[in-house]
Order: sequence, then C-alpha cells, then structure tokens
Amino acid sequence: MQVRNWLVALSLLLASAAQGAGDPAAGKILSLICAACHGMDGATSLLPTYPHLAGQSEKYLLQQLQSIQSNERQILEMTGQLFGKSPQDLENIAAYYASLPGKVLAADGDAEALAKAQAIYRGGVLERGIPACAACHSPAGEGNAPAGFPRLSGQPAPYTVAQLKAFRAGQRTTDEGYGGMMRDTARSLTDGEIDALALYLQGLPVPQPGSFAWPGRFQFSASAGAEDVQAGAAD
Repeated sequence: MQVRNWLVALSLLLASAAQGAGDPAAGKILSLICAACHGMDGATSLLPTYPHLAGQSEKYLLQQLQSIQSNERQILEMTGQLFGKSPQDLENIAAYYASLPGKVLAADGDAEALAKAQAIYRGGVLERGIPACAACHSPAGEGNAPAGFPRLSGQPAPYTVAQLKAFRAGQRTTDEGYGGMMRDTARSLTDGEIDALALYLQGLPVPQPGSFAWPGRFQFSASAGAEDVQAGAAD
C-alpha cells in the first residue's frame, strides 16, 4: 500500500499540470459571499474549524470546490453556496484565493509534543508505515501546486484536526485520485499525534528567500530532526 502511494505521489510530482486557468479579478467578485466565513483576506476565518483559503494552490482549491459542488465532499456549512456556479466561476474563485498571501498563526502547544510532530512531519514513523508529510507537502508546508497537494502551513489547528480524523475514519475520501494516501497515513496516527501535528502546522512558517532561518513561533536549523526545534521570537 505504501509503495503504491509513493508511486502515485512520484508520478504526480513529475507531472506538469495546467495552471492559471482562472481569472482572479472575476473570482474576487464571486468570493464576496465566501468572506462571511473565510474572511475578507481569505485567512481570517469566522471559526477555527473553517479553513484558510488564501495562498492555497489553485489546483487544490478547484478540486475541492468541484468536490463540494458535486456533493462528493459533504460540508454542511457549504450547502447551497456553490449552487449555480459554472465551471469557470469555480476556476475564477480558485485563482483569486490562490493569488492572496497566506497567513501563519502561532504554533502554541507543548514544546515536546511539537518536537515530536516535527519529527513525524519531516521523517514519518518508519516502524508504523507513516510517510513523511514533507514529502508531498514540502518541508515548509507550502504543498505542491502542480500535483494538487495542499498548503498546510498556517491552517487553523481545529480544522486540520477535523480533516485528519475524517480521513482516518474514512469519512473524507477526496484522496481517491491519489491512491487513498491520506486515509492510509491518517489511519496510523493517534489522537495525540494529530493534535500535535495540527498545532505544529498552524505555526509552520514559510522560509525567507536566501536564508535558512524560518521566522515565527519556532525556528529550525538546516539539519532535520526533532532536537533542532528552538523557541524563536514571535513575529
């Protein structure tokens, strides 16, 4: 199962996908109703269980909008929100939110738990068949836009917890086109690991160009490993 998942991931990483099909300007107008829950900037959600959309990849956003519209991904709060939207409308909304800057929150939590979360994110858990999250979502949590792997950096922890548990329970199946990778991975995670990963990702900052220092709630050294977590100055 893990070999199959990695083969799927590799093929997606190597494949190029068409980007930029949507019109951000048109999407901005269509997104006005979305702002009620996701914030005017796409990164100030009304509730922490709502995702941040700003800075997310266009391909991933479009996939999720299509899944929600078709009711493949059932979200009570989204019921009827995409009714009457054309395929081009969905592309425009996705392009708009992808054009906005993402926001990183504070990685509040127990330092030991966050260090363990970092170790899982970067290196996985070999003995339990858990792959490194960074392999698909990038070391900085930026995701992989051409492959359609989402940005995780800055997502509210309660939202990430809910999604990982939904994958674990088989209630969310939007990874079907990726060989069920998320369900396979989440199935082996404990509640404590999910909570810690969510808090870690909430404060995982994007590195600044030309620097190995990652500003934010935590800083990371150039070498991987849980022992490298250091408390850093908050932005």
